[in-house]
Parts: sequence; C-alpha cells; structure tokens
Amino acid sequence: MNIAYTPDYIMDERSSKLILVPILAVLFVMIGYQYICPAGSNSGLPSKFNFTERDLDRHVEFNIKGDDVIVFLHIQKTGGTTFGRHLVRNIRLEQPCDCKPGQKKCTCHRPGKEESWLFSRFSTGWSCGLHADWTELTNCVPVVMDKKEAQRNKRNFYYITMLRDPVSRYLSEWKHVQRGATWKTALHMCDGRSPTQDELPTCYSGDDWSGVTLKEFMNCQSNLANNRQVRMLADLSLVGCYNMSSMNESQRNHILLSSAMSNLKNMAFYGLTEFQRKTQYLFERTFSLRFISAFTQINSTRAANVDLSEAVRRRIEELNFLDVQLYEYAKDLFLQRFQYTRQREHQEVRLKRREERRWLREQRDQGRPWPSKHKGSGKGDGGVFEKETENDLPTTTEDYTSQVARW
Repeated sequence: MNIAYTPDYIMDERSSKLILVPILAVLFVMIGYQYICPAGSNSGLPSKFNFTERDLDRHVEFNIKGDDVIVFLHIQKTGGTTFGRHLVRNIRLEQPCDCKPGQKKCTCHRPGKEESWLFSRFSTGWSCGLHADWTELTNCVPVVMDKKEAQRNKRNFYYITMLRDPVSRYLSEWKHVQRGATWKTALHMCDGRSPTQDELPTCYSGDDWSGVTLKEFMNCQSNLANNRQVRMLADLSLVGCYNMSSMNESQRNHILLSSAMSNLKNMAFYGLTEFQRKTQYLFERTFSLRFISAFTQINSTRAANVDLSEAVRRRIEELNFLDVQLYEYAKDLFLQRFQYTRQREHQEVRLKRREERRWLREQRDQGRPWPSKHKGSGKGDGGVFEKETENDLPTTTEDYTSQVARW
C-alpha cells in the first residue's frame, strides 16, 4: 500500500495560506466598512450615550443673506464673552460687523440689508434681559426682532451656546461675585412674569455680595450658581418656572435635566470652554463660516488657581449634580461630533482625489491632452489639479495651553 507523504514545509505553507485567507477577508470587510460607514453611531469613541448619526451631523445651510439668525445663549462664566467677541470681530464675512471704538455693541447686518444676522450681547445687546436663558430667548427673540426690523419672511433661528466644566464654572462665578458682580437686573422671565421674592430669595442683603467666602457662597440654597447650566438650558415652564411647590424635587430635577439635554442636543451648535480649537472647528463646519484668527486655549484662569480640598470639591459637585450630568453628556456628544466631522471630512478629501484620478485616467485613455497646468505641475494657482499634500487634509485642531490674559 502506497502512503502519500507530504513534507512538513509544504504542510506549513498550506496551513499559512488557510490562516491568511480569513484574516485578509476580515481586513477587507473592516476597510470597506470604514469607507461605507466612516463614523457610525459613536464615531469610534467609547460612549455611554446612544447618539444617532442625525445627532452627530450638525451642518446647517446658514444663509446670512436670507432669513437666518444665529442666537447666542450666553451662560455666565463659560467663556461666553470671549466667544461673543469672536462672533462680531473674528469671522471672515463679505460684510463684517461694524465695531466702532468705544462702543460695546457692533452692527452685524446682512450684505446689502439693514437686517441683523446675529442676536447676541455684542450685536443686539441684552434685548431679552441680562443673560437671558433658553426659556426667555425662545419666547422673546422673535418678538424683539419683529419690532426692530420689519421683515416679510419668517426667520430661521439657530441657537448656540458655550458650556464649561461645572466645578470650574462654579468657582469662577464665586470669584466674580466676590468682586461685586450681582446680575440682579436679570429678569428671569417665565410664563409671562418674573419670579417673586418668595420664589427666588436673594442670598445677600445690601447692594452686592462682595467679599463672600466660598463656604457662604455654597451655603445659600437659592444661589442661582447651583446647576446654572441646566436651569438656563431647560424649558422652565415644564416645572412651573421658579415655583418649587408645583412638584416634588426629584421629579423637578429629572424634568429639568432631560429638557436641558434635549435642548442642547437640538441646538445648531454648542462649544466647550475646555476645547477652544475643537469649538472653533465645529462652529466653522456647522455654519460654513471661517474665523480669521485661531481660538486660544486659556487654562490659567482664576478658577484654576483656587486651592480646593477633596471634600470641598465633592461638595461643589453635589450642589451642581445636574450640571455634572449635563456636562458629561455634552462632552461626550461634543467629542463624538468632532470625531464624526473629522472622519467625514477626511473621507470627502479621499473621494475627491479618487474622482480626480479617475477623470485624469479617462482623459488619457481617450487620447485627450491633459490641462496645461495639470496635477503635479507645481505651477500653483490656475491649475485644474494640484499634487496632494498634507495641507489638503483638514488642519489639526488639538487644544493647547497658553499664558494669555485671563478671561
């Protein structure tokens, strides 16, 4: 009986091929999936929230010449003053905002029209009240703009805001109040009226709360610094405005947080103070507008210089437990949007290059002469195609530390 003998090295070669085939198949599927679904539901980043592609894709067709208006909801101590100045002084526009020396407000009109495209502190002033919140702005802005500007067509309002780490924001507000800030002229309008003294008691007697210690600041139960970001982003009419007796505290907190999350997610854009360059990047891609100068990350703030014990930090987090949950949600969604937008932009660049190469091959196969200034000619502007470089890809937007004057 003849027994066929296969040398070991041949067996090893066959085994290697058998193992290699499924590996290559898996790699092929993974690469194909990246092209078909470049971001997915979580953009490749671990997430505890179930965001959809619709949640991540925030590009809007903002028509500055038409009926669109950007409305900036300015929450105290979130870097909103700096961002607000970017909006009126740092956007590359056909008709830039007119900012005269010595004047607090700029005129931001549409090209060729006497109509404003921006509703913010530095353009229209505090037209809906000092640091008006979501409840106030959504009810007030359309009315105010109709009074100021007669317009036939219905306006499209795109709400934007800035958020900040709750502990840092809280400490920054404390330091600001300690220096004499009050915001006592804020209206806090809800369901057509401001809160009564019983509904919103003040934390101090006299003109301001100058010199307040952190302990005193934390001990005032009616301090509006507590969970300020959730309150200013939620629809307060859902919980009876400032009437704490309309429902139990647990139910009220749940409704406020859910409303704030929903409103934030559905805004056209929001940025995070801790991620200035990513904030710039996402704003530019959302509205198809470009800033003239790059945003600067400032980490040497007054809040950063406060020496906290672990017990005090935990106490601040407890006082702002709703803001802590909102910020966790906001940061996750923000980074998912950034990753999604970057991946999509990279994919668009690759597809554009692929189409250019395909077109050039077709021209060559058909015997047609290539453009005189073709790809790789090095002739610069005027060429139909230029050689692909790293500059063709979206620029890096990593955040960095800078010792610029504190805000």
